[in-house]
Amino acid sequence: MKVYITEGNKETTVEIHCITADENTRRLQKYIEAYGMTLSGKSDGETKVVPLSEILYFESVDGRTFIYTRESVLEMDKKLYELEEQLDSADFYRCSKSCIININAVEKLRPEISRNITAFMTGGDAITISRRYVSGFKAIIERGADK
Repeated sequence: MKVYITEGNKETTVEIHCITADENTRRLQKYIEAYGMTLSGKSDGETKVVPLSEILYFESVDGRTFIYTRESVLEMDKKLYELEEQLDSADFYRCSKSCIININAVEKLRPEISRNITAFMTGGDAITISRRYVSGFKAIIERGADK
């Protein structure tokens, strides 16, 4: 891979030149598009903007979607399926019907007898990865270990 940086342009532009667009190329494209991306949510009547890197997980409770960070819990208007389409699957993973976790915020994992996995997040929250989603989660973790 070659990277060329040219300064003095009026705006930042990134071009990807490849022989064929494979899965890795598409992941790189999605990562570049999400770089610096933020989401907003409300707490105590105020709207706050949160960088993706600070989000630990998203949770849907009683039809409402929440953003969890180390410092706050914010309510947002999007549904989990909308977030799934928008977020990079290398960094965020749908781990149950009601939760999407930031894989980069997972500190440790504990397998359970029920074949679920408990993910302990930065900040101490414990999130259950339901058995229906465990194989996909393991594939992402193994792919990350191969890097």
